[in-house]
Amino acid sequence: MTEGPSDTTVEQAVLLAGRAPSLHNSQPWLWRYDDRVLRLHAVPERMLPTTDPSGRQMLISCGAVLAHLRAAMAAAGWRLSMARFPDPNARNHLADITFHRSPIITEAERARGEVIDRRYTDRRTFGEPAGWPDFETVLRSTVDPYDADVDVLPEDSRATLTHAAQMTTSLRRYDSGYHAELYWWTGHVVGAAGVPRSALASSGEQERVGVGRRFPTRGAESEQEERAETDRAAILVLSTSSDGHDELVRCGEALSTVLLESTLAGYATCPLTNLTEVPRSREVVRELVGGGRRLPQVLVRIGAPPQQDHPVERTPRLPLREILATTTT
Repeated sequence: MTEGPSDTTVEQAVLLAGRAPSLHNSQPWLWRYDDRVLRLHAVPERMLPTTDPSGRQMLISCGAVLAHLRAAMAAAGWRLSMARFPDPNARNHLADITFHRSPIITEAERARGEVIDRRYTDRRTFGEPAGWPDFETVLRSTVDPYDADVDVLPEDSRATLTHAAQMTTSLRRYDSGYHAELYWWTGHVVGAAGVPRSALASSGEQERVGVGRRFPTRGAESEQEERAETDRAAILVLSTSSDGHDELVRCGEALSTVLLESTLAGYATCPLTNLTEVPRSREVVRELVGGGRRLPQVLVRIGAPPQQDHPVERTPRLPLREILATTTT
């Protein structure tokens, strides 16, 4: 039996993986480690029951944190062996992981591990992503097609998406449960979770993006923000063939790959799930990617970072003691 990673290595990887995105930064994951096996669990208590009643986004978020952990451990010199859903009677027990030392750490693995801490969700307007055709080719080669289908929407679909986003907002206008969750989790921080106000877009930026969720706004725009152009981001869709738990977790892993590779390429990113939460808008996206058996799960805006005069505040993350439980075998 080979010696595994040190506790410190695992703890650092878990903390770094915790930079993965989640719905309103709810961070619905918990790791358990016994010096040999690292176990990933979804935490339904951190699920948003009105916005995400089926737990789809909870599982996608857990898939993203799983792939972030894989990237962090690869950069530290460790490979993962994984048993998915090892207990059929515990559906929130998502994976058991053991580690094996890598024969080599490639430059690509090192770079992907380092970029985890630089990635963040930027809700502002993006410029056109320079060099997109070449990047798209590379990106498709890095996303496992078994995890998710990847579609890049044509520019002429933006008006349809914007209309769908507006329709979603209108359908939720009187949904008090949805708005209670939205205002609880965004605009301030609660116990190292949630989205701070400075990380939100201004009302003008929300209008220019068009396809995003209607968040509480950050406030008045600066002069530089007022001069910003309409969003020119590429819009990518990740789809699966069903809403099964395994497919949702794998879709989250694909999302992690897309976000980290895009950040490595110098692009800004913003995952969007508002367009897949309501059946009518989800059907609009499904038609845009060709219909059939594809079920859109998450969209991602990818583009040139905004050149603006205020930094985006990093969203907080839960401390290690709240996302990792350790036991001794």
